[in-house]
Amino acid sequence: MREATRPGQPFSWGGDRGKLRTGRYPYNEQLGDSVLRYVALLRGINIGSHNRIAMPALREALEAAGFEDVQTYVQSGNVVLGSRANPEAVRRKIEKVLGEQFGLDVAVVVRSRAELAAVARRNPLRKEATDPKRYQVTFLSAKLSAKVVRELEETVADGERVAVSGREVYAWHPATIVRSKLWNKLAGKSLGVDATSRNWSTVEALLELLGE
Repeated sequence: MREATRPGQPFSWGGDRGKLRTGRYPYNEQLGDSVLRYVALLRGINIGSHNRIAMPALREALEAAGFEDVQTYVQSGNVVLGSRANPEAVRRKIEKVLGEQFGLDVAVVVRSRAELAAVARRNPLRKEATDPKRYQVTFLSAKLSAKVVRELEETVADGERVAVSGREVYAWHPATIVRSKLWNKLAGKSLGVDATSRNWSTVEALLELLGE
């Protein structure tokens, strides 16, 4: 188990690496041919004094729970791991570990490597979003209702952009994130589904950690 503290080279979408893959990975000698690679995104981890958890302790607890090759990226609740279970079972198991081992009631959103690759490939705001730190992807546990989508669109300020695609919301905040009504809406609990956001740099870093 190990922690990745910085990404390597940005993920390239040219050639074969840009092709959408199936959920099952090619054979990996370390994990075996029946293990899938997932990213688990924990909501609201290590923000100020709330939901504090050390990444080494989290990795150890997840490996003890049966997950394989567990890695974390920075301190904000980004976990890459291997499992033979389906995404919903992975989510439930991680939330159970967080509750039983750390006393945390934290929502977890899970994506397979193929799903995260598809998120990056879609990138509907690629022409507008020039700063990856101000470009956010909000990962949802389920699709938003049409009403909530309209509410998001109504909060967009001048210069901002938002695009809803499946279970992701892409949001470009060129001026500010902190004072953005759109960001406050995405970061709140009024979406009707579990949600957690990552900037574009983190999306690329996690995709690289998931590997080929």
